[in-house]
Formats: sequence, C-alpha cells, structure tokens
Amino acid sequence: MTTTVTEHRRPLRADARRNHERILEGARAVFAEYGLEAQIDDVARRAGVGVGTVYRHFPTKEALLGELVRRKLRVFAENAREALAREGEPFGVFADLLRRNAEVCVADAAIQHALMAFGQHISMHAQVELEELNKPTAELMARAQRAGAMRPDVTVDDISMLMCGVSATMTQTGPGFDWHRHLEFVIDMLRR
Repeated sequence: MTTTVTEHRRPLRADARRNHERILEGARAVFAEYGLEAQIDDVARRAGVGVGTVYRHFPTKEALLGELVRRKLRVFAENAREALAREGEPFGVFADLLRRNAEVCVADAAIQHALMAFGQHISMHAQVELEELNKPTAELMARAQRAGAMRPDVTVDDISMLMCGVSATMTQTGPGFDWHRHLEFVIDMLRR
C-alpha cells in the first residue's frame, strides 16, 4: 500500500492548514484549466504561496493529485454511508447514490479528466478511501441484489468503471454527449 506525505505528519499549525487548503484549491483550478500540463509553479501562483510551500506539502505533482483523489473519494464514501442509512426500495436508493455522486463529479469535471488522464495508479494514493467507499457501496448493491432488483453479476469494481465512463462525457459538448442520459442508461443496465 502506498503511503502519503500527509499520513505521517503532526497536525498542521493554523497557517500551514490554510496554506494546505489554498494549495488544494489552487491545484483543483489549475488542473481543471491545464490538465496534466499544469505545473507546480502554476499551482503556487494560483494559491498565492511560494513553490517551496507547495513542495513542503506535496513533494510531487502525483502526491498533489493523489490528495485530490482522496478528497473526492471521501465525499463519495460519505454519500454511500448516508444512502446506506436511508429507507426505501434498495435499487432506488442505490440509483440515487449514483446520481448524487455523478453530480459531485460534474461540479469538478475538468479535474476528473485530469485525474483519469494521470492513469489508474493515481488511485494507489487513496486505497484507504477507496475501501471506505467500496464497503457501503457493496452493501447497498447486496441489498438491491437480494431484493431481486439488481443484476446479480454486477460487482463494486464494475460500478467504479461505469462511473468513470459516465464522467468521461461530462466536459464534452455537442450531439451525443449528454452524461445524464448515459448515467440513466447505466442505471437501467444494472436493473434486473
């Protein structure tokens, strides 16, 4: 399992925490604008900090992207835990979770593309968060499958790949690029 720079640190001082957040917000904007061509210098300028400050928090561009992935997965996991606590028809609850997480993605679609372009190994920076997402998602899926409302052959890994596919259309414009429509196709495909 890959460790991250932030996992072994002492708690940050208030000014360092502010810089950390500014760096992440700057990185989100810069990667959304420039994709993988973004440079740490660009992130530092956007965040209003020195390049050395960025490197103290994130020694590589991959570490910075890894933190953005972790944050996104934490939101997805929280949404999945909330869905797990909801009452309702099991497949409907699961489908609503997919829609909710898709809305999170579209709000940050450009950074989503940068993350996908970096390659799957970026998710190695977020194994803990991925497990925290997969556990409640798998439980939601098992409920829907036990109720006979979801295909029995679908796995939690399938959902990740399908949602990446939907996300790939989010910044595209023109005929045929309607991510809402694609998401509903995915949901219908999962239904039994």
